[in-house]
Amino acid sequence: MSPFLAELIGTAILILLGNGVVANVVLQKTKGHGSGWIVIAWGWGLAVFVGVFCVARYSGAHLNPAVTLAMAAAQRGGFAWSQVPLYVGGQMLGAILGAMIVYIFYYAHFAATEDADAKLACFCTAPAIRDLPVAFFGEVVGTFLLVFAIFLMVGPSFSLAEQSGSLGLGALGELPVGLVVLAIGLSLGGTTGYAINPARDLGPRLAHALLPIPGKRDSDWGYAWIPVVGPLVGGLLAAALASVLG
Repeated sequence: MSPFLAELIGTAILILLGNGVVANVVLQKTKGHGSGWIVIAWGWGLAVFVGVFCVARYSGAHLNPAVTLAMAAAQRGGFAWSQVPLYVGGQMLGAILGAMIVYIFYYAHFAATEDADAKLACFCTAPAIRDLPVAFFGEVVGTFLLVFAIFLMVGPSFSLAEQSGSLGLGALGELPVGLVVLAIGLSLGGTTGYAINPARDLGPRLAHALLPIPGKRDSDWGYAWIPVVGPLVGGLLAAALASVLG
């Protein structure tokens, strides 16, 4: 599998499960309706875990332009700037695809829901209090924490006499990334909905604008730059600090 296809598939899985849990909680007449923020945070954490372990061996499973940009800026793992457009393109297309599948899957519930804001929430984020500088700061901090944690993660190792090596965890090696996203959602997600990923927000927002969703509102393009620029800045700051620390 090529890195482009891996990023597309992994991001589509991420959005299908992540936006899917939002739809399950906020849309009318679903089995999960009204189950709350804890369910959404856990759903997103598990969505990241599943998306990452499915494609990690093919592309490294960035699934996030902020991670891709930070990897290139910090020159981690031999990741070259020339690969950035390929990765980001796959992530954006995957995010749009995942959002479209959520729309098809929950179509009857979109039709049964009158709240246009709830429908938009199934695609993209919005601030709880519309203070753009505060929202921007929140996206910077959340993404900084995500990317910095990724840079600091080290797999378990062992040493026996004169022999040493790494102790692999298989698919569980990707579990810490999902747990970081879960922690961010539970602790810091209440202000903006913690996009912490430009593709996760912009791709589905584009899908919302294009799809014939019954009773939908506008796609809130006045806010759309916050969950794109904020995560990119946060990722670059994390890369800068990680490079200084070595």
